[in-house]
Amino acid sequence: MFMKSYGQLCSAARALDIVGDRWNLLIVRELLIRRQIRFTDLQAGLPGIAPNLLVSRLRELEENGVVRRDTAVAPATGLLYALTERGRELDGVVRELVKWGAPTIVDAPPDATFQMHWLSLPARFLLKDSRPDDAPITIRFGDPRDGFDLVVANGTTAVEPCRLDATPGATVTGPGLSLVGLLQGAIPLAGAAAYGITVDGAPDALPRVLPSSR
Repeated sequence: MFMKSYGQLCSAARALDIVGDRWNLLIVRELLIRRQIRFTDLQAGLPGIAPNLLVSRLRELEENGVVRRDTAVAPATGLLYALTERGRELDGVVRELVKWGAPTIVDAPPDATFQMHWLSLPARFLLKDSRPDDAPITIRFGDPRDGFDLVVANGTTAVEPCRLDATPGATVTGPGLSLVGLLQGAIPLAGAAAYGITVDGAPDALPRVLPSSR
C-alpha cells in the first residue's frame, strides 16, 4: 500500500510517516486501553471515523508492524485487533501526549465527546496508593460497557478493563470534564457532587488515591 512520507532521513519524520496520519495514534490509544478488541468496538471508541477509513488505517498500521490481527479463542469467533510488541512501545509516546494535552482539556469544545475508558490513561500516572498498609480495593470508573477498574494494593495502582466477576469496593461516575478535574486535583473530592460526580461504596477509597488528598 502506498504510504505518504515526509521523505526525510530523520527518526521523528519516519515515526510520523507511520503513526502521524489522522486517527492513527487514537487507534493506538484504544488498543493500549482495551488490549484486544473487535472492529465494531474499536470503531465505537473512535466516534467520527468512517468504517472504510478505519479499515485503511488498520491495514497501514498492520503493514508497518504496529497492529496485529488475532483469531478469537473458542467459543468466541471472529477477529480481534491488538498492538504488536513494537506497537506497545508507543505507550510512552501516548502517555506524554496525554500529559502535554491535559492543560487544554478546559478549552475543549462544549460538545466534545467523552468516553469513560479514555480516562484510564491519565489515571495510570495521576492516581497513586497513599496508604499501602490498607487492604486492597478495586475502584471502578464507569461500568463494564464503558469504564475501567483501578486496582489498588500494597502501594501500587493498576488500571485494568472492568472485570465482570469482580465486585468493586467503590464506583465513580460523572461528566468527563469534572472527572478530569478531580483526577488532576483541581476539583476537591468534598465538592465533587456539585460537579455531577457520584461516588458509591467505600467512602475512603478515592481519598486513598487522589492527588488532592496526598
